[in-house]
Amino acid sequence: MSLDDLYRRVIMDHSQKPRNRGRIEEGAVSVDLNNPTCGDRISIQMVVDEGKIREAKFLGEGCSISMASASMMTEAVKGLTLDEALHLVDLFSRMMQGEEVDPEAFPLEDIEALQGVAKFPARIKCATLAWKALEKGAKESAEKG
Repeated sequence: MSLDDLYRRVIMDHSQKPRNRGRIEEGAVSVDLNNPTCGDRISIQMVVDEGKIREAKFLGEGCSISMASASMMTEAVKGLTLDEALHLVDLFSRMMQGEEVDPEAFPLEDIEALQGVAKFPARIKCATLAWKALEKGAKESAEKG
């Protein structure tokens, strides 16, 4: 099995069996974004306590890349501080722009599977949608203190 095949399987696994799919009803920061280019929609909820993301969930509709990315992102950010989460957003964004990023910097190895998306410019917005929602929510939470 090639590395590309392995990455495809990881993406399909997260897309077909998403982690943290659902809604946090109370005490959560909620951000809704959409990608009008392809119709992907995402709603991210995070519980932030003392500057740390204690819980993260998402609901949405979209392509397998978009849903897999949201699943991976919610897994990766649990337990991170807002600053650490924003740093992760920056790393992910740079990876999607084709920059070399140390895959060990991600707390969830599966995120590395999205690296190949950078070869398909039309799909980058799909992969980054949930991360942009995370960024917006983390910044809003940081401002509220």
